[in-house]
Amino acid sequence: MEEQEVYLTVRMRAVWSHSSVISNCKLSPRIRRISAASLTSNRNLLPMTSTEDPELRDFVGFLESLKNYEKSGVPKGAGTDSGEGFDLGRMKRLMLRLHNPHFKYKVVHVAGTKGKGSTSAFLSNILRAGGYSVGCYSSPHILSIKERISCNGDPVSASSLNDLFYSIKPILEQSIQEENGSLSHFEAGLGGGRDATNVIESSNLAASVITTIGEEHMAALGGSLETIAEAKSGIIKHARPVVLGGPFLPHIEGILRSKAASMSSSVVLASNIGSSSSIKGIINKNGIGLCQSCDIVIQDEKDDVKPIVELGNVNLRMLGHHQLQNAVTATYLRWGRVTDEAIRIGLENTRLLGRSQFLTPEEAETLQLPGATVLLDGVFEEENVFGNKTVSSFVRQQITNIEF
Repeated sequence: MEEQEVYLTVRMRAVWSHSSVISNCKLSPRIRRISAASLTSNRNLLPMTSTEDPELRDFVGFLESLKNYEKSGVPKGAGTDSGEGFDLGRMKRLMLRLHNPHFKYKVVHVAGTKGKGSTSAFLSNILRAGGYSVGCYSSPHILSIKERISCNGDPVSASSLNDLFYSIKPILEQSIQEENGSLSHFEAGLGGGRDATNVIESSNLAASVITTIGEEHMAALGGSLETIAEAKSGIIKHARPVVLGGPFLPHIEGILRSKAASMSSSVVLASNIGSSSSIKGIINKNGIGLCQSCDIVIQDEKDDVKPIVELGNVNLRMLGHHQLQNAVTATYLRWGRVTDEAIRIGLENTRLLGRSQFLTPEEAETLQLPGATVLLDGVFEEENVFGNKTVSSFVRQQITNIEF
């Protein structure tokens, strides 16, 4: 793809309120696990308390006047192709009133139970390092609604968001009146096929990405892993490439591949045996902090001799085997003028709030943990809680040989 501008749209559903904080015995004299409840019960102890920009009062007030399924929970069957499913036609009609602005860009559409935000952040930085201008939409946010829209890594400014809001507000109000209901499913990051972002046409879709399939929004997505896979496969478009993260259960991968075949779309599996990427260990890099040093080697499924990508000692700032998998998934989406060096720079510069985030000594002291090394990593579903324990175990296993 040679277009200068790329737009990433992400269904990111990690909920901050389930975060846990982990400090490691080798990094500090204290071993401590702190629950999210203890962090949020006293807001004065939380250095990153969410406070919205006062300039966005009208915008936020308008959104709060609508039904918000992020807060109330999505209805049963809302993400399925049944009579209970959200009506995506509402979103398409609204975009038509706005003259379909999303048709002006090439889009990478990212769905999945876990890994969407991290994979998209890796991809965004790779593309930027390769000389592309990259916009990204994700939800929900952690501190400010401005995080949901970013351009070249920076959140949209309050003034730009306000200008956009006031310019389209009459159209929004007219659409709400004519639809005789709310457009609140803007806010519902749900599945794939019935998600509000799924208004992208094959003509401007660069690729579809499905990171993982797990148990989330079970009632809304049909009640089983199979129906969840079917819902997420709804982002696959005719004759457009599909990148699967994984690993997946064999029959779940089969559902995704079957959907791709029905759409004449090629499929690449980022977790296949042709990818021999590995974590070598944890290092403490001056000026950056803790990183996991990785070798990223990706080979074509049809050619296990010559690697497509072969990068040694890539220092990822987000820790854990799952983050290496997210980085590999993003790397599979290289194209155009993206070089190996751009991939390295993009991966090494990727950070996200609440993902393998080490607090500064000042922030740790604000949490009444002076001298402790504190790691934040956000989780949201029960399956992700087990994933978060994996992060904790990984850090405890890897970090013992580091000297400070």
